[in-house]
Amino acid sequence: MSGWWAYLDERTRQEVDADVLRDRRISAVRSAWEALRPLELGLHEAECVVHSRYEALGDQVQRTPPDPLDIPSLAGRATALSGRVAAVEALWDGDTVHDWFVVLVAVLDDPEGDGHLATVYHSEGSSPGAAAAAAGQALASRLGVPFHFASPDLPDGDAPRWRTVRRSAEAL
Repeated sequence: MSGWWAYLDERTRQEVDADVLRDRRISAVRSAWEALRPLELGLHEAECVVHSRYEALGDQVQRTPPDPLDIPSLAGRATALSGRVAAVEALWDGDTVHDWFVVLVAVLDDPEGDGHLATVYHSEGSSPGAAAAAAGQALASRLGVPFHFASPDLPDGDAPRWRTVRRSAEAL
């Protein structure tokens, strides 16, 4: 267990544990970090405290289920968005908790924007890129729109977006 846990007051310990039990990692880290900052400790130490609480609380944590990747669920999410779906896109993203993951979005026209469909994390033996690509392609086919994933095999947070590629092609 992280030795910094002993430096937290009882109220903060209760807040951190409550967030961990609800699988709200970022909120738990924020509470620990705010309490540890007067000791001039950083975000990394707060993350270690929360990680140790996840380990200590184990099976009591109510893990957030992964977003569904079945086509009827994704199609339902896409049709519920305000705006016309112009494409389905997969994008790499990452953070200190989950490492790299893929976000599936519906690229919208009128109004222009993105609608979140699912977040795909690493799971035992599978790449989030492969799972997101399969689901995204199938959804795009069902919706009759293009699918775009600039870097399915290698995490790249700076890969070109569908709108950028489309506009560049139209300019030629």
